[in-house]
Amino acid sequence: MTGSPLRVGLVGYGLAGSVFHAPLIAATEGLTLDTVVTSNPERQQQARAEFPDVRLAAGPDELFDRAAELDLIVVASPNKTHVPLATTALQAGLPVVVDKPVAGTAAEARELAALAEERGLLLSVFQNRRWDNDFLTLRKLLSEGELGDVWRFESRFERWRPKPKGGWRESGDPAEIGGLLYDLGSHVVDQALALFGPAASVYAESDIRRPGAETDDDTFIALTHTNGVRSHLYVSATTAQLGPRFRVLGSAAGYVKYGLDPQEAALREGHRPGPGWGAEPESLWGRVGSGESPVTGGGRPEPTLPGDYPAYYAAVAKALLEGAPNPVTALEAAAALDVLEAARRSAREKVTVTL
Repeated sequence: MTGSPLRVGLVGYGLAGSVFHAPLIAATEGLTLDTVVTSNPERQQQARAEFPDVRLAAGPDELFDRAAELDLIVVASPNKTHVPLATTALQAGLPVVVDKPVAGTAAEARELAALAEERGLLLSVFQNRRWDNDFLTLRKLLSEGELGDVWRFESRFERWRPKPKGGWRESGDPAEIGGLLYDLGSHVVDQALALFGPAASVYAESDIRRPGAETDDDTFIALTHTNGVRSHLYVSATTAQLGPRFRVLGSAAGYVKYGLDPQEAALREGHRPGPGWGAEPESLWGRVGSGESPVTGGGRPEPTLPGDYPAYYAAVAKALLEGAPNPVTALEAAAALDVLEAARRSAREKVTVTL
């Protein structure tokens, strides 16, 4: 990539903006973090300390007033702001990256996609967990036929947080688009669809377990894919004993992997992409085999491929500078939202929903 780097305006400097987007943007050839939007003085100070050359804006209006000075907008603000901010950016003629979930409904996501297409602009959704180490490893195993025909895919994103932390992510106000179904569920559903294709039906159970909690904190989603694969997806803040991150069962073998990809923890600790990024120790590798539990030594260790969150923004830069494919389209995100909406209905009405 040659020429001046693309100037990025980042809206929001909370968890998503400061831990994920800002460091990954700054590490990407062809991109430069130009402006951070946050009205919080402490976050402004943090952004300035971490990126001394960054410009600060107190609100989105200030950012859009100088839209001509920017080349890409990244929306990493609370969920309820995603659609209006992405709409404003597209109407201003700017490509957009939006954190997941891109919208509260699939219809809104498709409207955004239509606007982006009408304007001839990139609209991409930050589904970073397509670049998790275990996901990349599983995709490799599937491409090589190691498991045979996959019959069941189990995916867990579980935590033990017996006391609610508060904040908009745990708000019971529907306008906030909070709860684990839309937070962690956006990841596990997107991964399932990316691996095994469209869902034909959805069944879900969703509960509020913790005292004082206002929205779902323990949810199970069962998908039947059009190709016959069944995905069982768990997202929870109330899991005292964590299950495997993946358990994938096929006609020839299974793959079991424990533990979360290390990239989020590394970013939270202030580490930045570089040599050895995304690697994990051999002791955490998953196992491939049949007929015996991996806990008792069944199967062979499967080297985990390094996680690669930087690949997302590298693909965004390549899409903008060279016309390469969008790494995650809004229509793909809309398909995941179809599933999340069906899951909410299924849990509420105690029915299986056909898509």
